[in-house]
Amino acid sequence: MEPVMKLKIPDIPVDYPKTVLLFTLLAIILATLGMKNLYFRGDYQIFFDDTNPQLQAFQEIEATFNKTDTISIVIAPENGSVFTPEYLTLIRDITEAAWQTPYSSRVDSIANYQHTAAQGDDLLVEDLLFDAHPLTLERIAYVQSVATQAPRLKNLLVSERGHVAVVNITLQLPAGDQTALVAEIHQHVKNLTESYHTAHPEVVFHLGGIIALNYAFAEAAMADGNTLVPLMFVAVLVILGVMLRSVNGVIATLTVIIATVLATLGLLGWAGKFLNNGTVNVPTLIMTLAVADCVHVITLVLQSMRRGMTKAEAITHSLRTNFVALLITSLTTAVGFLMMNASDSPVLRDMGNLSAVGVVIAFLLAISLLPAMLALLPLRVKVQPEAAEQTGFTRFGWLADWVIARYRMILSVTVVLVSACAVLLTQNSVNDDSVEYFDQSYAFRQAADFMEDNISGLTNISIVVKSGKSQGINDPAFMQMLGAFSDWLRAQPETDHVTTLSDTFLRLNKNMHGDDPAYYRLPDDQSLAAQYLLLYEMSLPYGLDLNNEINIDKSSVKLLLTTENLGSKEMVALEQRIYQWFDDYRVEHNVPHYSVLASSPNLMFSHIGEVNMTSMLQTLPVTLVFISLLLIGALRSWHLGAISLIPNLVPAVIGFGLWAVISGEINLGLSVVVTLTLGIVVDDCVHFLTKYQHARRQGKDVEAGIRYAFSTVGKALWVTTVVLVCGFGVLALSSFRLNADLGLLSALVISIALVVDFIVLPAVLLMFDRQQYASDGPDLSRVANTGVSSRSLNTASATSTTLKQG
Repeated sequence: MEPVMKLKIPDIPVDYPKTVLLFTLLAIILATLGMKNLYFRGDYQIFFDDTNPQLQAFQEIEATFNKTDTISIVIAPENGSVFTPEYLTLIRDITEAAWQTPYSSRVDSIANYQHTAAQGDDLLVEDLLFDAHPLTLERIAYVQSVATQAPRLKNLLVSERGHVAVVNITLQLPAGDQTALVAEIHQHVKNLTESYHTAHPEVVFHLGGIIALNYAFAEAAMADGNTLVPLMFVAVLVILGVMLRSVNGVIATLTVIIATVLATLGLLGWAGKFLNNGTVNVPTLIMTLAVADCVHVITLVLQSMRRGMTKAEAITHSLRTNFVALLITSLTTAVGFLMMNASDSPVLRDMGNLSAVGVVIAFLLAISLLPAMLALLPLRVKVQPEAAEQTGFTRFGWLADWVIARYRMILSVTVVLVSACAVLLTQNSVNDDSVEYFDQSYAFRQAADFMEDNISGLTNISIVVKSGKSQGINDPAFMQMLGAFSDWLRAQPETDHVTTLSDTFLRLNKNMHGDDPAYYRLPDDQSLAAQYLLLYEMSLPYGLDLNNEINIDKSSVKLLLTTENLGSKEMVALEQRIYQWFDDYRVEHNVPHYSVLASSPNLMFSHIGEVNMTSMLQTLPVTLVFISLLLIGALRSWHLGAISLIPNLVPAVIGFGLWAVISGEINLGLSVVVTLTLGIVVDDCVHFLTKYQHARRQGKDVEAGIRYAFSTVGKALWVTTVVLVCGFGVLALSSFRLNADLGLLSALVISIALVVDFIVLPAVLLMFDRQQYASDGPDLSRVANTGVSSRSLNTASATSTTLKQG
C-alpha cells in the first residue's frame, strides 16, 4: 500500500480549502507578530564571534588603553594649502566644536597638538595653534614647519604638502544599540561639517574612521533592504506573469511569497535575533526559492488541466507528483544553508539559518496555502487533449533529441571544460579589503580613496608592546627596542604613518637639553626618562593625556600603524612580519619577557575571510555526503544517487573557474557560495531525475525517459532558474560588494546548473544508466485520456501493490 503521506496530504487542501486557508493564515499571523521585536545592527563587530582571537586581542587592547572608535574630519581647501589665517582658524574652530560630539573623549588636530619647546630651564607645552599667538606670516611659517615635520602630525593630521588637514575625534561609546549610537554620532559630525561647508564652500570635507565605516555598513544594509526587495517583487511579478500566463496563479504565488517572508522575519523576531547585513537580504533569497516551489506545482496543475483533468484532480495530481521532489529539494537547500553554520562569521551563520527556516516555510506553504488558494480561485485553461504528450515536449523536444544524438561529444567537451575550470579555480585567492566593500556611491568610500591619495590610508593596526614589568617602558633597553621597532615599521613599503612613544622621548630629551639637535636621541638613564615623561604628562591639558598610549603601571605602550588601504593578504603578511621581527629581536637581545600583540578591525576582517573559506571547504565533503544520502533515499537508487553528484558538483567547479577570469578574488561573501548554491543546484537535478525515474519505471528506455523528463519539468526548471537567477541577479545590483559578489557568482553557478541539467545530466544517463527498472504502476499523467479519475487510479495502484506483496 502507498505511504500515508502520499495518499493523504495532497487531498487535504483540495477537500478542505477554506479550513486549510484559515489555519495557515492564523499560523502566519502568529509568526509575523514577532516582527515587532526586530531591530537592526550594522556595526563591524557583528561579523565576529566573541571567541574570535583577533577580536579578543582587540578587546584586550581597548580594555588596557582608550578605545579607538574614531571619526575623522578631512579638510581640503581648493587653494591647496591649509596654512593660511583663514583655514588655520577654521581648523581651530572645528577642533573646538568637535568636543561637543556625542560620546567624544578626545580630539586631535594640528590646532591642539601639544608642541614642546625649551624655555630657559623650563619645558613649554602649549597648543601649536595657541590663540594667544596672532597668525602672522612669521607664525604661520613656524606652524607649517613644525606641523609638516613632526612625526606625530605628518601624514596623519596634516599632509606633507600641507594641502589637507584632519581633525580626529575619539569616542567612548556606551553599551546599548551601537547602530543607533553610530548614526547619532555620524549625523552630528555631518551636520557640523555641512555648517562649515556653507560658510566655506571652497573647502571639501570628508568623514573617515571606524564610526564612518560602521555607518557605511548600516547604510549599505538599509539601502539593500529598501531597494532590492521591492525590485525583486517587481521582477517576480513580471516573470510569473509572462511565463505562467495565469493571473490567479500569479496572485497565489505572490501570496505565498509574502507569507513566507513575513513568517520568516517574524520567527527571527520571536527568537530574539536582530537584522544585520546578511539577514536583511534573506527576503530576496527565500522569495526566489518560494517562487521555485510554487512554479513546479502551478505548472503541472495548468498542464494537467490543459490535458483534460478537472481543477481538483489537477491540483491533487500535481501535489502527488511533486511532493517528494519538493520535499527533497527543500531539505537539500536547507542543508546547504545550514552548512553556513561552519562559517566563522555570525552574520553568515544567521543568514544561513534564517534562509533554511524560510526554505522550510516556503515548502509548507507550497503544499498547503498554495493548493488551497488554487482550489478556491478560478483557473481558466483551454483544454487541448490532442496535445497531451506534446504540450511540454514541443518546447524542449529539440533539445532532448540534440543531446541524445550527440551525448558522447557533450561528455568529451564537458571533461575538457571542467578540467580547464578546475585548473583556473586554483588561481582564485582569498582577499578582503573592507574599504572596497563599498562602491563609489558611498561617502565613506569617497573619503577613504581621497585620504589614501592625499594623506594616508584608513587601514591601521594597533600594536601593544609589553615590557613585562612595572615602569618598564622607561628602561633604556626597552626604549632602544621601541625606537628600533618604530624605525623598522616606518621602513615597510605599506606604511603611511607610525604613532609611537619613542618620538615623544626623542623630542623631550632634546627639549630638556635646550633644544640642542645633538640630543634628539633616546634617553640613556631610566630615572631621567621617567622624570621627563612625568613632567610632560603633568603639562598636558585634560583630554589630551597619554592614556591612549601608556597603560596604568607603565609596563606597556601602544603604537598605531597606519598603512595604505591593503587587502587581507597584504595585511596578514604584514602582521606576520611584525611578529617575526619581534621574535628575532627577543632572541638576538635575550629579552624573552618582551611581548607584542597586534589587532584592529581591519586585521580582523583580513583574517576572517581566509579562515571562513577554509572552514567552509572542510564542511563541503560533509554536505556532499548528507545531500547524496538524501538523494539516494529519495530516489531509492544508489546508482542514480551517484550519477547526481556529477551535475551537482560541475556547476561550482565551472563557476569558480570563470570567477578566476572575472575577478580572481574571494572575499568573505563568496566564501559561502559553494555550500549555499549546492543545495539550490540539487533542486533541478532532483526534479529531472524523479521524472526520468518515473518514466523508466513505466517501462520506457533511457531515451524515452529523458524525453519524458523534458516534457514534464522542462518548463518548470526553466522558469524556476530564471526566477532564481533574477533573484540573485537583483542581489548582484547591491552597492555593497559582499552582497553583489555573492549574488553574481550564485547567479552564474545556478545558470550553469540549468545548462548542466539540460545537457550534461542526460548525456551521463545515456552513458551510464542502461539498467532495467522495476514497474511503478500506471502512468498518472495519462489519466485525462483514459477517462479515469486520478483518485481511482491511485486506489488501483495501491491495490495492485498490495496484491504483489501478497
